[in-house]
Amino acid sequence: MNVVTQKEAEAFVATGAKEYRVGTGMLLTPSARDVFSSHQVKIVSVEGPSGSASPVPSADPAKMEELFRSEEAERIKREICDIGRRLWQREYVDGNGGNISCRLTENTFLCTPTRVSKGFMKPESISLVDGEGRQLAGTAARTSEITTHLALYRGEPKARAVVHAHPVHATAFAIAGVEPPPCLIPELEVFVGRVPVAPYKTPGSAEMAAIIEPMAAQHQSILMGNHGVICWGDSVEDAYFKMEITDAYCRTLIVAAHLNPSHSGIPAEKMQDLLEIKKRMGLPDPRYNLEAVRLCEIDPWEVLSGKASRCSPGPAPGLADVSEDLVREITDQVMKALSQG
Repeated sequence: MNVVTQKEAEAFVATGAKEYRVGTGMLLTPSARDVFSSHQVKIVSVEGPSGSASPVPSADPAKMEELFRSEEAERIKREICDIGRRLWQREYVDGNGGNISCRLTENTFLCTPTRVSKGFMKPESISLVDGEGRQLAGTAARTSEITTHLALYRGEPKARAVVHAHPVHATAFAIAGVEPPPCLIPELEVFVGRVPVAPYKTPGSAEMAAIIEPMAAQHQSILMGNHGVICWGDSVEDAYFKMEITDAYCRTLIVAAHLNPSHSGIPAEKMQDLLEIKKRMGLPDPRYNLEAVRLCEIDPWEVLSGKASRCSPGPAPGLADVSEDLVREITDQVMKALSQG
């Protein structure tokens, strides 16, 4: 099997050709596809001896082993191990907790093993799985939570890597079921955005995957109820950065909440400036089409104090949001009017 890497794609682009022919036994890494796309090189499937390209690679063991040992795969394995050490050093994981994955080809993914400390992994510990979670190569059993990762990849095709961990401060919000309120720190707004809380489901279950998949396209960082945090990015390091930013934000909120803050946060019109920066960077955010007045309509400190139940833009208040006193007053007025009629 011929794996076409970013380096090989760049070498082809340097020739000036504008059509790359792909046949049987050839797999393009996501980075290679990006190179071709950015230089407007057309990828063409061909028949005959060269065969045709397919997004679903053959499950032939020999070919999968070759892919697993490719230069690109070895680079990603080393990166996964490096990020695993950083997760462990920052105490984002304990015991054998947490897991990491990275897309190798369109339907194959490298992932961390089960029951191994993320701080002490070796490249040979990494496994190769397909889009259904079936292990294709590697001697160590793959993580049991790969199904959640794969759901995220399905929900957002731009995702190249996923990192799941249990950083204390962000996980505290996940346990409390409190979404970190927005409009307080520019870095979170630009690089991460809203961090929703997904309801608790058994880790690694089909139910958990079903919850995460539809959330992926709008959110790069998600709190998993009573569990931890899952982030995606365009590389393993980028996904890890989202994790760092999320936990640092949650940690800062916890500290700041004890200072009896009176400042309400970033003004709504300035939030629009941040969202424009984010949009130019090509990052997802469900708030792009909201009016300025709706970006920071709830005081973040009221959310943290428990005085406000909603901390992000949502539907207009319905009857359930109206106070009992107001309902009673309206009812009394209606009954009085009826009696007078």
